[in-house]
Amino acid sequence: MMKKVLVIGGGGREHAIVDALSRSPQVGKIYCAPGNVGIAAQTKCVEDGAKENSESQRDVLVQCIDIDVCDVLALREFALSHSIDLTVVGPEAALATGIVDEFRALGLQIFGHTKEATRIESSKEFAKQLMIKYNIPTAAYQSFSNYEEAICYVRNNPLPCVLKYDGLAAGKGVVIAKTYDEADKALQDMLMHQTFGQGRVVIEDYLEGPEFSFMCFVNGADICPMILAQDHKRAYDGDSGPNTGGMGAYTVLPFITQEDYQYAYTEILQKTASAMINEGCPLSGVLYGGLMKTRDGIKVIEFNARFGDPETEVVLPLLESDIYNLFTFDFSNVQWTKKCSMGVVMASKGYPGKYEKGYVIEGLDDVDAKIYHMGTRSGSDGKVLTDGGRVLMVVATGQNINEVRNKVYNEIGKIRCENLFYRSDIAYQAITN
Repeated sequence: MMKKVLVIGGGGREHAIVDALSRSPQVGKIYCAPGNVGIAAQTKCVEDGAKENSESQRDVLVQCIDIDVCDVLALREFALSHSIDLTVVGPEAALATGIVDEFRALGLQIFGHTKEATRIESSKEFAKQLMIKYNIPTAAYQSFSNYEEAICYVRNNPLPCVLKYDGLAAGKGVVIAKTYDEADKALQDMLMHQTFGQGRVVIEDYLEGPEFSFMCFVNGADICPMILAQDHKRAYDGDSGPNTGGMGAYTVLPFITQEDYQYAYTEILQKTASAMINEGCPLSGVLYGGLMKTRDGIKVIEFNARFGDPETEVVLPLLESDIYNLFTFDFSNVQWTKKCSMGVVMASKGYPGKYEKGYVIEGLDDVDAKIYHMGTRSGSDGKVLTDGGRVLMVVATGQNINEVRNKVYNEIGKIRCENLFYRSDIAYQAITN
């Protein structure tokens, strides 16, 4: 019997998850709560055959349902009433509500971490304490709940420094302060004005080096690594401007050696999985390691308890194995294509600050690449409108990064919207002349 899957979330990450599930020979129907315009159109994409990877697409019905990602009761009742075989949790906010605990208490199969295990992302302080306790390499730090104590600490230590809100902040709770004025403003925002809510601030030593994302499927001590990716956090070309949730990503990283990979896998990811078992909160979903290759070796910048966004959009298209098996913790014989991939985010002008919504997007049907919707909605006339900070991500795969990069930017040029911008230098660290 074909499986029914519920995917929780409505961004580009969830669109990529739905896309990957649609290629599973075991899956017959996918529900997405709440989904988005692109996910709702996935059924048509599967039926018609996507322009990329059409040979692996099948007729899978995809349906969006209007349930909030944090409405655990409604999601649980939907899963029960619709005999859902598997639920996959996308956003960290849903994990932090304890949805996995609630589902498992009723015998429902769900992919994601428990509320306790999700602390590895939902509490920066918990994650730092874990790393220090188990000798997992990371930057030195102090944490504060009092503004005066925090700013005093900053003023007595060298700059730059890294300020992190100790909680979930949709990827926006990190500030790299290069001046004392920047640090002061960020600390006031976090501790006095409570921009992200009431909480503490972790102040870390600043590290230098290229960052990369190492995601793994994890079930207790069992780990299945994914392909490495690099995310571009800064809003503008040349890694300038404010931090965002991510403006693009690519795979196959020339600056990471096999030795680097093995060290990160054994000394960071495996150690972390074992540490979480020892702490009584084993992992059972995706462990995302945001890592940096420094002069003193590879160190942890952050951990996330779910798929990265936008890394998921460039990693999952390279998976050749059945993702349904991975979501049910069967990590045997996992295969990845030898190709590379790249994706560029199109964002609303003004993001990550204030931006306007409701602008018409045209030309999407002309694009010969994957388009993952991140922040869109359908207008009354059926046109696709902007509805978020990050709006679309255009992704392509190929034999080398130069080829893929040229294709992505060529296809992006077919999309027309007066209120979107994007970086023109994604994957610059991998491009060869």
